[in-house]
Amino acid sequence: QVQLVESGGGLVQAGGSLRLSCAASGRTFSNYDMAWFRQAPGKEREFVAYIRSGGSTDYVDSVKGRFTISRDNAKSAVYLQMNMLKPEDTAVYYCAARLFASRDYGTYNYWGQGTQVTVSS
Repeated sequence: QVQLVESGGGLVQAGGSLRLSCAASGRTFSNYDMAWFRQAPGKEREFVAYIRSGGSTDYVDSVKGRFTISRDNAKSAVYLQMNMLKPEDTAVYYCAARLFASRDYGTYNYWGQGTQVTVSS
């Protein structure tokens, strides 16, 4: 089992920044690929970014150049630095873990409870 707890969400004005954190416990964190997804009201859960255990990353086009995913294996944590935020980034952001990263949320075994990000215009 892997337990995930997100933090760092909040209310920010358009153009601002937030840094989300996800603390992991349980199985060996460094073995897992980690991802961030988001879900806006009335919409399907959407891939945002993932980082593989080896450090390679992938992003959805809408956040490229604005968001950065990183991980600290010593702290068993993954981060999402979000800059130049837009109102359309408003959603609940979820951290997820899987042995082999995927953009498909249905393939992830472990999820956090989510953290709300609201971007005002």
